[in-house]
Amino acid sequence: MAYWRLFYHIVFATRDREPMITPEIESRLWGFIADKARRMEAIVYAVGGTQDHVHIVAAIPPKVAIATLIGELKGASAHYTNHHMLEPPALRLEWQRGYGILSFGEKDLQRVVDYVRRQKEHHREGTTIAALERVEEKEDAPRDASARKEPEHRS
Repeated sequence: MAYWRLFYHIVFATRDREPMITPEIESRLWGFIADKARRMEAIVYAVGGTQDHVHIVAAIPPKVAIATLIGELKGASAHYTNHHMLEPPALRLEWQRGYGILSFGEKDLQRVVDYVRRQKEHHREGTTIAALERVEEKEDAPRDASARKEPEHRS
């Protein structure tokens, strides 16, 4: 077995930020997401969120593609929720396209876990961390290094 320490903070939102994650389904949904991630060999440290988005803190082994893990989590959790928790056809959980993911070091693990566990409090008090809430690409996202223009040198 390989040695690895790859820690990630993942966030994704409901379609159109609809408040679909109600208190009645929240704990079962968080548990389902954690169980699915563990079945894919991730180590899950925290799952939390609000009515319109979910945060996950996990260590993902190098043999598991991040995009694959997130795609599986989103697809399986929506399917499970729609077939076992919500009463169709009035309600239907759908995740919006895309997600946010940041890596961090082991020394920051407890701080990130605490942030996720206190999501409702952070949103209520306006103490969210913008970088940990992003689910879409913005102008300031990292770009392909080959697209960067080198500064001109004058002699």
